Amino acid sequence: MKRRGPAPISDDDARLFREAVGEVRPIEADAPPPTAPKPAPRPRMFEADEAAVPGELLDMAFDPASLEVGEELAYLREGYPPKLLRQLKRGQYSVQDVLDLHQMNAAAAQASIADFLAEARRQGLRCVRIIHGKGLRSKAAGPVLKALTDRLLRRRDDVVAFASARPAQGGTGAVVVLLRG
Repeated sequence: MKRRGPAPISDDDARLFREAVGEVRPIEADAPPPTAPKPAPRPRMFEADEAAVPGELLDMAFDPASLEVGEELAYLREGYPPKLLRQLKRGQYSVQDVLDLHQMNAAAAQASIADFLAEARRQGLRCVRIIHGKGLRSKAAGPVLKALTDRLLRRRDDVVAFASARPAQGGTGAVVVLLRG
């Protein structure tokens, strides 16, 4: 089916239309009213998130002590198989004694570690744990007792290997030490 355009308007129809409508004058368009400037964008969600932080910190759904601070410690004396360190990290050695360094200063901790390891050797213990803490209250220098423990254990001839403890045993706040048998 072919589409046709509108039928042409006859002169009589055009005259009748003009008589019915009457005199016509063009409408002048009014100028649009001025628009108010748009406000600057505001990050409302960001502001709401920031405002909610203090309340969320007071009502934490997690224990901040469970957060691991710093890196895991691991050391294996040269000449020993890597399998030994893997087993130590997996918790496959039974811890026979524990030393807790909490509330000690560096000098007291150093002396305590030396005495503890000497006594462990005298008793024939093979695996011990030293709790040095995670350094949550340390200043910008980082965990003092953790770094001290790492340095001391690496220098001792009777230490075969050590690694950060499993999470249930203190995580990165403690090391499990394997002594020479």
